[in-house]
Amino acid sequence: MGIASGPPGTTHSVALTPAGTVLLAEARIALDALQAAERRAQRAAAPEPKLVLAVKADGDAGLLEPILARLASEPAAVPVAVRLCGRHEQPRLLRRGEADAALVHEPFDRTGLDTETLTAEPRVAALAATHPLAARDRLTLADLGLRPGDLHRFRDETRGEGRDLAQLLTLVALGDLTRLLPVSVATRYPRPGVVYRPVADAPPAVLVIAWPQQSRSTATAALVRAAASVADAVRDGHAGQGLSGGSDRRRGTEPVRRIRPETRDR
Repeated sequence: MGIASGPPGTTHSVALTPAGTVLLAEARIALDALQAAERRAQRAAAPEPKLVLAVKADGDAGLLEPILARLASEPAAVPVAVRLCGRHEQPRLLRRGEADAALVHEPFDRTGLDTETLTAEPRVAALAATHPLAARDRLTLADLGLRPGDLHRFRDETRGEGRDLAQLLTLVALGDLTRLLPVSVATRYPRPGVVYRPVADAPPAVLVIAWPQQSRSTATAALVRAAASVADAVRDGHAGQGLSGGSDRRRGTEPVRRIRPETRDR
């Protein structure tokens, strides 16, 4: 079924037909979804049910603790276990059922996931205090030798220079590296020898909360509501400062889809 081979007695190789290739890919997706559902069901059936929230250690825009505090007031809330992970590991953890929700920066593979935009932060350049551009109040991408389309490649290349934020900022302070970061990182991680300068034309750093499309969990819905509420409060508190929250539409992105708890089964 779905396999093409040569005549009997020949040494021709065996290969999948186009239909077989499609079937194999779809079967893998279905099997992964089944295994993910089993993992989530096991957590839900545990004596002490909990949600797993995946987040990169320095990638929560300062929202993680406020979200957990807000969630505690939700009637449908259950305890949350925070799973720290590497950059863009969150979608894989969600699709494998190893996490129920995640805070993750765009862009990432959205296959099988729903999202709610939380913040769209301005980016700043992290420079050595001795860097010639450190004397400027504001920069542009051209000052850094970049174009808008170069941003993600530049971030991937510079991320490879250090395993974590502490290492990256050490390299910046030594003058070995220039890095673009969300403005919240600059606020939370001041460092001797490093200066942060706004980059006027850099696209924003967009943080979303993501969860599996097939989720029917009222607890996950409560977590998404708490995250959206905190993001709205942050946006209102930063009005006029360039930080926007989940209710804003961003050019070139899809409208967000919200979990509606009244349609979810317990």
